[in-house]
Amino acid sequence: MLSKNCSYRRSMKVIAGAALAASSICAASAATTLNETGSSLVYPLFNLWVPAYTQMHQDLRINTASTGSGTGIAQSTQGIVQMGASDAYLSGAQMKKHPQMLNIPVAISSQMITYNVPSANDEHLKLSGPVLAAIYNGKIRYWNNPTIESMNQGVKLPHKRIVPIHRADGSGDTFLFTQFLHKSAANTWKTGYGTTVSWPNVQGGIGATGNSGMVTALGNNPYSIAYIGVSYKDQIKKAGLGEAKLKNKSGHYVLPNKQTVPAAAAKMVPKTPKSERISLIFAPGKQSYPIINYEYVLVQAKQSDEQTADSLKKFLTWAVSEDGGNSMQYLNQVHFMPLPKKARKLTETQIGKIHS
Repeated sequence: MLSKNCSYRRSMKVIAGAALAASSICAASAATTLNETGSSLVYPLFNLWVPAYTQMHQDLRINTASTGSGTGIAQSTQGIVQMGASDAYLSGAQMKKHPQMLNIPVAISSQMITYNVPSANDEHLKLSGPVLAAIYNGKIRYWNNPTIESMNQGVKLPHKRIVPIHRADGSGDTFLFTQFLHKSAANTWKTGYGTTVSWPNVQGGIGATGNSGMVTALGNNPYSIAYIGVSYKDQIKKAGLGEAKLKNKSGHYVLPNKQTVPAAAAKMVPKTPKSERISLIFAPGKQSYPIINYEYVLVQAKQSDEQTADSLKKFLTWAVSEDGGNSMQYLNQVHFMPLPKKARKLTETQIGKIHS
């Protein structure tokens, strides 16, 4: 039989245990979850940001998914996720349908034109918008086409059929690539631009899902060509695949790097409107790389509750801060550029519009 003291101590342990369990339940219920989905181009950056930020804010959970910009647009506008990552801003028609949406740039990225020509992967082949349009139209079918050879004198190109690879999913990368073709080869590219397009029926053409799928398809198909986000540059290099120099608006052939991407941004960022919905494609300037863009987080201005709105504002503010997510310790790993001062100010104003 237990003594009165033993019974008392046992009762107190039970009460203390119950209190601890209750406090754990309260702590769990107080935690906030933010969900992000969309662009496979910005996905590697989110996967650097989220562990760093949630380590400092352990009451917050952020789920990320690489599903393509098309899904990011659809699920953010429908309110399924709090953050839709997209390489493409919302069109005028989309904004008319969803006026509550904010298009928030968080960094500047670029897109590579990559290829798998075994004899020329160590070269930086020179290509242009009109040549790429003709390849994806099926008008240029072989690597040793006279137009390509004239751009690449001294490089021996094989008489092998070109295999054009495009995104099969709704993709901001497709938006960027087709917009480049639309702007640089308007006379020959009649397919238009968007996150999805009706690709011309080209013999041997391949569709792939996500940037990782594009890298795999490129590696598995000799003599293929693809457009791939710069955050996959290390994978392209590791696979021994080629990266093209693109002809810019001034007629110079350039690679995306720490000189050419900022040069293009310097020409286009000053034109950014308050809504920040703008194409940075095909900027003027001798050094400007022709395919750069804002990486957007699409957010509904009105959130479901104050805690969600507050957590979302704090995370995005950190993400665009020079001392936070826009510091080079993160951006260098994905070959992105931080937001210039003017764009950061506009972005901070937009983040301030998020409310419950």
